[in-house]
Amino acid sequence: MKTNYELRYASNPVDAKTYDTARLRHDFLIETLFVGDEVNMVYSMYDRMIVGGAMPVGEDLLLEAIAPLRAPHFTTRREVGIFNVGQGEGTVRVGDEVYTLGFKEALYIGSGDRDITFHSNNATTPAKFYFNSTPAHTSYSTRKITKADAISVHMGSLEMSNERTINKMIVNQVLPTCQLQMGMTELATGSVWNTMPAHTHSRRMEAYFYFEVPEGQAVCHLMGQPQETRHIWMKGDEAVLSPEWSIHSAAATHNYTFIWGMGGENLDYGDQDVVEITDLK
Repeated sequence: MKTNYELRYASNPVDAKTYDTARLRHDFLIETLFVGDEVNMVYSMYDRMIVGGAMPVGEDLLLEAIAPLRAPHFTTRREVGIFNVGQGEGTVRVGDEVYTLGFKEALYIGSGDRDITFHSNNATTPAKFYFNSTPAHTSYSTRKITKADAISVHMGSLEMSNERTINKMIVNQVLPTCQLQMGMTELATGSVWNTMPAHTHSRRMEAYFYFEVPEGQAVCHLMGQPQETRHIWMKGDEAVLSPEWSIHSAAATHNYTFIWGMGGENLDYGDQDVVEITDLK
């Protein structure tokens, strides 16, 4: 197996509005998450969130404590949320406990000193484990979460091109966490817009991961301050970092699904500063 990581430093909005396309993509886009028998991750200075992916094919993969953590285990001082976004079933071993994750099922892992390993049940159709991790001040119990456990909210309409179901899965209304909040939003056929009207939340950063984007289609992710918006074109199985000062929204050439993950000062999902559509620039 191989573990790859990189550091991403935080930027301020005054500087970010001067970035060209290459710099925007370099600082915010995460293109490589899933490579066979590799764990790939980005350690972000936005609330110290780690965004990563693991794709076991020929061997089990250990979630290693990368050098910046200065810890014996990855979860010594961290909590982790994991989603299986691959077509194949897989398992996550947390110490002596084994959890089976099917497609779009999630696992929350609280902090503690133990090994975490990823396994695919079938190498022909491997699991793809997408994960977010944030620092944890205490330890909460590990728990598997499915859509049946989630708080699911149907929003939008086909007429507005934004009919979607928001599945709140790793949120404090479902289970206790320190600061990590994650969920999955599924857009209906014919709908392409997410998170519009857009919003910011200065108390939390956010990461978006787009999948179920058909080959040959793309997502146009919007970011930046409401009065200084920018866009990043993305393919499926890619993630993007959203600073606390930035909107995070998208339109695509096909409907899709995305996983949102937040870390920061509070656990209030509704703590949003909404921006009117006509005020965006």
